[in-house]
Amino acid sequence: MIAIPESELMLNRDGSIYHLNLLPDHISDTIITVGDPARVALVSQHFDSIETQIHKREFVTHVGYYKGKRLTVISTGMGTDNIDILLNELDALVNIDFVTRTLRPHEERITLRIVRVGTSGALQADIPVGSHLVTEHAVGLDSLMQFYPLVETGLEVEVGAGVQQALGLDYRPYCVRGSDLLREQLGAGMIPGNTLTCPGFYGPQGRVLRLDLRQPDLISRFQNFRYNSAEGEFRLTNFEMETAGYYALGRMLGHEVTSLNAIVVNRATGEFAPDSEAVVNDLIIKTLDRV
Repeated sequence: MIAIPESELMLNRDGSIYHLNLLPDHISDTIITVGDPARVALVSQHFDSIETQIHKREFVTHVGYYKGKRLTVISTGMGTDNIDILLNELDALVNIDFVTRTLRPHEERITLRIVRVGTSGALQADIPVGSHLVTEHAVGLDSLMQFYPLVETGLEVEVGAGVQQALGLDYRPYCVRGSDLLREQLGAGMIPGNTLTCPGFYGPQGRVLRLDLRQPDLISRFQNFRYNSAEGEFRLTNFEMETAGYYALGRMLGHEVTSLNAIVVNRATGEFAPDSEAVVNDLIIKTLDRV
């Protein structure tokens, strides 16, 4: 096998992966991810014990045990650019030999279970603030998949093309279905939805402070998008800034990935959850008990 150059697989002096600052022994096969570094402790406070705590940049990692199961919780920061770093480096930790710098044989490859627990805004009036939503499909408005050979199903291509037309974009957004296995295990009782991943928090999500939007009716375009197929009507239920990147990279790297969303704002009704922290904490506990 050909060794991966140092410029491609970047390691720190202690042999840890460059950005996450982790060694292969530092992670478990089940990983909970959160955007906010401060939220890592909100998850690990429920652990029976913590064996490892590592912090580099926005990536904070705690590894410990919850009811006898070894779990890892990592913060990612915001945006699919950070998810590109996270997923590639997590995969490298389990599927690349850091000593020889070679890929592990295909039959020895490890599949990680990655669960995003994050906040999100509802696009539809019938998705109440304070609810929890599990993402079935994610549609990415970002450019990350312009650089990877993502293979999409016919439905996914058609949905992406439909969103392109509805928004008047010069490019086709990508659409990816998440892990059916994890969604069934973790999403019981949650609202199933299709999440729009935006490349920003203000303009790309239709917010106006001092800058006007190129499309003043952007939110209504999100809300009114529909695609009808043999599987039923496809609509966009909520939006955030990472899920599509998770689903696309997870598919290509062979990992099981799902996204669980705490709905803290509804753009259709103009509501914001006054107890948003409680909504997130409820989702954290629900995730830990199910994972």
